[in-house]
Amino acid sequence: MKDTVSQAGAVIVGAGSSQRLGADKVFLPLAGKPLLAWSVDVCQNCELLSQIVIVLNESNLDSGRNLVAERGWSKVVGVCLGGERRQDSVRQGLKELKRCDWVVIHDGARPFLTLDLIRDGLEAARGTGAATAAVPVKDTIKLGDDNEMVRETLHRQRLWAVQTPQVFRFDIITRAHGQVTDEVTDDATLAERLGYEVKLYMGSYQNIKITTPEDLALAEIVVKDR
Repeated sequence: MKDTVSQAGAVIVGAGSSQRLGADKVFLPLAGKPLLAWSVDVCQNCELLSQIVIVLNESNLDSGRNLVAERGWSKVVGVCLGGERRQDSVRQGLKELKRCDWVVIHDGARPFLTLDLIRDGLEAARGTGAATAAVPVKDTIKLGDDNEMVRETLHRQRLWAVQTPQVFRFDIITRAHGQVTDEVTDDATLAERLGYEVKLYMGSYQNIKITTPEDLALAEIVVKDR
């Protein structure tokens, strides 16, 4: 996959409002560096990626550009303004990539991205053109109704908790973003809506998303373990 992967880019999404944390989470410090820097550092050091776009909200655009300079992220080709919804932000990021065959989309609020997660995602996407990191669900999951009554207990063996990175052939994900306008919570759903099969590949239980103060405290523990 060497030839195609050489044309892979990454979109790091950090344009959320961070309402539950009460602060701009992608710039919160984690073990001495901003949360955003954890994932961008990995992309910068990944030989499979040739370019990176960072998507931020209006209030942190300048901070993002300053961080690019401070950390010497030579692969960053754009720091752009996101949109109202997550998918709008990703769409803006995709527009900044140049001559890409593949794109790796990752949440800036997931600091524990690894080189293996990127490599495995690019490999998993070869067959279908779309793949997402995910982990098997550990808990029993019940389907409830509008009155919070249990209607079904789902088979745990077939349930996965989806993460990022999510990896796509560039033409597939740009087409999906152009044609699907319903609000979704991840990019894989857009590809699914157009009939593409999405390959699940093994993520990591440490690949947590920082959403609440409790998540940030857990991330500090993960850093010590790593």
